[in-house]
Amino acid sequence: MSTVSSLSKKHKDAPGHRTESLTTPPSVEKIEGQALPSNQDAEQGILAACVVDASGEVISNCIEKGLRPEDFYFTKHQLIYDALLDLYNETIEPDEIVLAEKLKANGNLDQAGGQEGLTSLVSRIDTTAHASFWLDIVKQKSLLRKCIYMAFEMIDGANQQPSNVEDFLANFEQKVCSLGDDQNMRASIPFKEPIQHAMEQIQRMLSREETDGVLTGYTDLDGLTNGFKPGEMIVLAARPSVGKTSLAMNIVENIAFSSKYVDSPKHALVFSLEMSATSLAMRLICGRARVNLNDLRKGFVPRGQAEKLHQTSKEFQQASLWVDDTSGLSINQIRAKARRLKMRNKLDFVVVDYLQLISTESRVISRENQISEISRGLKAMAKELDVPVLVLSQLNRDSEKERRDPRLSDLRESGAIEQDADVVMLLGKHRKGEDVREMDYDGEGEIPEEDFEPIVLILAKQRNGPTGKINLAFRRKFTRFESMEQDHRLN
Repeated sequence: MSTVSSLSKKHKDAPGHRTESLTTPPSVEKIEGQALPSNQDAEQGILAACVVDASGEVISNCIEKGLRPEDFYFTKHQLIYDALLDLYNETIEPDEIVLAEKLKANGNLDQAGGQEGLTSLVSRIDTTAHASFWLDIVKQKSLLRKCIYMAFEMIDGANQQPSNVEDFLANFEQKVCSLGDDQNMRASIPFKEPIQHAMEQIQRMLSREETDGVLTGYTDLDGLTNGFKPGEMIVLAARPSVGKTSLAMNIVENIAFSSKYVDSPKHALVFSLEMSATSLAMRLICGRARVNLNDLRKGFVPRGQAEKLHQTSKEFQQASLWVDDTSGLSINQIRAKARRLKMRNKLDFVVVDYLQLISTESRVISRENQISEISRGLKAMAKELDVPVLVLSQLNRDSEKERRDPRLSDLRESGAIEQDADVVMLLGKHRKGEDVREMDYDGEGEIPEEDFEPIVLILAKQRNGPTGKINLAFRRKFTRFESMEQDHRLN
């Protein structure tokens, strides 16, 4: 017998035991002889206020604050509030007589205390002045009971020894974080308030004090997007070995060391499901220090470059960057890890490398449906954490076979990625025929021919802005992307 079930049976005959709840939460009535959190006076007070308030303001406030029948501890109070909601939906002004008729029609009058009980309930208050105070008490007691129910549910689940403990913990972490959602429901506000806040932000943007997104450090890309916005899911897709990871890590580096964020440094988290954290660190250090990684592996590095490597490594150690290279993470685990980091530290940007390597809990559904589920989960994470989430993805072979630029339909395995993403960027080889060597390269010094590869970054979708093409130079020996100064809207 489960912990919850045994406790319910043990206290079945305890004084004040209530009958089956409308939502049937775990029937834990007492814990070691102590009753669950509740306040009978507050519950009666808010119900009486809903009945006697002819204006309907009290029950409207209850609905706006998310008060539900199950938030009441006593069953008769749940039934009364449920009947009040019915009357509200039918636009009928309640009193004890009308309420009694509604309860009778629902078959709940006797359980709710009968006509005498309703009359006694209404006579308990003389004014509705304290209704909001009673409402807060009822909501708080309900939240505490939910915490207790969840604790016992977790005990029962742990006793069943789940095969995947990480998923088990991630599931409960999600439930714990969602407990307070109802408490944080905002009331309607005059539109002049957000208008004022928007104008303040506009003024900062006009004075170049602030952008409305996280800047990538690539001038043309930032010119098109004005930075990646909080809550956005940004997809960066390419064929293998074109440079998805390199570009993503260059963006992370630019965010971490941007002079625009000196006073308020940005905090980034990278989920590397393909490469180890050490490999990523080596690539970042060598790329920023402009040191050839292959030469380093052979030990052919001049002393000046060695000192630069040490200096660069110290810069990265001071940067607000986190990495998780656990392979085979599920979407729930990724969301839980990111949520936990944001609760403990600040978080402004998340990278997931890459989407097709995220595992799914269901093995029955098709791969396309699995990818759709993962894509929805990543978009939900972006909105939940209110940060931009850059997701790397693979493209199918069609663009290579047809010798053309990649397009949205080339996103591998699911159209849901295209649908869920706010921004889609596609990396492809330059195929336009013009001499890209004549473009104005804004990097450092001359580029040797063998170290230069022109790459086009196609901004194929932007939900709230223009699309276009951006030319980049890929420095092979540094595995690093640099900007090419040219009009980003190419024909």
